[in-house]
Amino acid sequence: MGVKAFGTALVGLGLVGLAGCAGRGELDETGGVTAVRSACPTVAVPAGTGDVTLFDPATSQDASAIDMTAVLTNVRSTCNDAGEQIGTAVTFDIDARRMRTTGPRDVDLRYFITVVRGGSAVVAKRIGTVRVHFDAGQGRAVTRGQASATVSRAAATLPADIRAQLTRRRKAGEEDAATDPLTQPQVRQAVLRASFEALVGFQLTDVQLRYNATR
Repeated sequence: MGVKAFGTALVGLGLVGLAGCAGRGELDETGGVTAVRSACPTVAVPAGTGDVTLFDPATSQDASAIDMTAVLTNVRSTCNDAGEQIGTAVTFDIDARRMRTTGPRDVDLRYFITVVRGGSAVVAKRIGTVRVHFDAGQGRAVTRGQASATVSRAAATLPADIRAQLTRRRKAGEEDAATDPLTQPQVRQAVLRASFEALVGFQLTDVQLRYNATR
């Protein structure tokens, strides 16, 4: 499907799947900890965007006016980092419940997929739609959503000098043995620039966001 980027060509997003990565730490033979960094973006659901509540009438937020609720759950991701473009894929379920079960009903729910660089810079975003179908008499329905993202390997790779500082073995007694390289501003900024997150959640209105934050 088509790709639309905002402000940069580093990342492309499509509505086919979204991805994640895993990091791990293990003890090495010197008693220190070896951290394994992946170029794959971390996948997450931003706080306050994992559920949506619809009201009838739409202008009310009384409990008695709740028409339907939906939760974005079972987020699963994979990542293919074998090439120059790192492809990531995510699937998720929409678990919806309605209050009135008379007759069949279809509800379209909007969701977003966005890629964030360095913890704050949105470099790409796309909005998709998932349709939830209720049969007559059915109060609960579950449907599957999916999307995709690609990240340039070059953008997600640390410069050689920064990698050398992070991976250099330090021995007890050395002046900087107990100093975390990430306390150095240039190292910390380089790691941030090479770090990406792929975020998925419901595309909510300002009113819906406030409701989720204050209920």
